[in-house]
Amino acid sequence: MTATTWVLEPDIFPNSHAPLRAAIRDTGQRLVEWDDAWWIDGIPGNIDNANTFFHGSLGNAARIHTELGWSPGSYCNPSVFCCSSWYDAAREWLLHSDWRFLPADTFVDTVTDVAAALGCTDRIFVRPDSPLKPFSGRVLDLADISLAKLDHGFYFDDESLPIVACPICDIGREWRFVVFQSSVIAGSAYDATTRSALVDRPASNAWNFAQSVAYGIPSPVDAYILDVCESNGELRLLELNPFGGADLYACDAVAIVRALSEAVSDG
Repeated sequence: MTATTWVLEPDIFPNSHAPLRAAIRDTGQRLVEWDDAWWIDGIPGNIDNANTFFHGSLGNAARIHTELGWSPGSYCNPSVFCCSSWYDAAREWLLHSDWRFLPADTFVDTVTDVAAALGCTDRIFVRPDSPLKPFSGRVLDLADISLAKLDHGFYFDDESLPIVACPICDIGREWRFVVFQSSVIAGSAYDATTRSALVDRPASNAWNFAQSVAYGIPSPVDAYILDVCESNGELRLLELNPFGGADLYACDAVAIVRALSEAVSDG
């Protein structure tokens, strides 16, 4: 395997980066620690644009995709991970069967009509369209809707920020899978309540479901994160996320490093 460079951002994902660092070293890949000062001082000359991967904060992953010529880089093209870019293609597997895309201020001004169209009577779920998550997804009471309830003025200033409004769905267990070239290469069960993670295996129902989704939808990029959840006794697609800015939880770090690095070497 030709050596590749992995640039990891320190202190972002301490639990999942420990095994990732070990896998990078054990497979003979080069490990470099990211430094935010590089945005001012310039990227060190010993980091090549080619055969370089980044994993760290979502903000840096998006900026690296936009501003640096690294390849493969962070796999974080924000536009292809917007919900409005892939929801329709994933409708068959998606947690939500109905939704509305609209600007935040329009949502606030027309929430009664939006809620009625979605069949929401007292509460509604709202999340950003953007994968960069300028605010966290949340359940809101229809009687108390405002821009401030979406953290406007605190996390974002654009009143017309695109959002997604959906009916509320009950969610049970959750899983996170790493997809590379339409194949699931690693998986992790995740308990959001206890923030604990456990490796998921290829034989599991959740893994098989994730693989069906990965085969069934157009891949936004070569490597990405596919989140699965249980809802009303069924497995459903929760969301897609950029690989370079997502926690890997208990996903098999060796499998990830080998798959991505070997593909670069073979290419």
